[in-house]
Amino acid sequence: MFHDDQHGTAIVTVAGLENALKIVGKGYGDLRVVVAGVGAAGVAVSKMLLNAGVKNLIGVDRHGAVHTGREDLNSSKRWFAENTNPELLAGTITEVIAGADVFLGLAGPDLLTVEDVQSMASDPIVFAMANPDPEIRPELIKDIAAVIATGRSDFPNQINNVLAFPGIFRGALDAKATKITENMKLAAARAIADVVGEDLHQQFIVPTAFDPRVAPAVAEAVRLAAIEDGACR
Repeated sequence: MFHDDQHGTAIVTVAGLENALKIVGKGYGDLRVVVAGVGAAGVAVSKMLLNAGVKNLIGVDRHGAVHTGREDLNSSKRWFAENTNPELLAGTITEVIAGADVFLGLAGPDLLTVEDVQSMASDPIVFAMANPDPEIRPELIKDIAAVIATGRSDFPNQINNVLAFPGIFRGALDAKATKITENMKLAAARAIADVVGEDLHQQFIVPTAFDPRVAPAVAEAVRLAAIEDGACR
């Protein structure tokens, strides 16, 4: 099932992360990623990242890290536990974020402290996307994090799900696709990232919502991915 908001957020998050990784010179397979919030958006982002090649991803909900030893998981979180957190880490965000390369916040305000970010790996990437109040204020970590993104338009690097639309649906329609696959979503993310091109820098990892190049680029990438996946009528 494709839910517009959550999957749109996931696509644009991965687009931003694609470009953030170019800045810090890291690859998906080398990352340790902590995702705060294991609801629909958090699960959608995590599935895309696993598909992209992330091997070490830890999700954290209000009860701490999600792992297979917990008895309080619903079916969605049980799937999540079985497919993430290979080291079976337990505990709070503060306990699991030490040494992490990437923090993705899809939860609520003020979950992260300056000390948490200081404990991350070198050149940490922090996407604090809770709206209107992020998991940590960008100005508190501007001298610590290599790349920062939020869900807000008054800071650089807004992760705005509107960037995914209408391109992903245009591409699916053009291909006469019967479903939207993980590969199609990843193709959309990479198309959004590519629009930034040579203008890439720490304060500009995703295009603006008004960039006219985005929708056509996404549509064409999604169309080709649908054909590659055999997802067409």
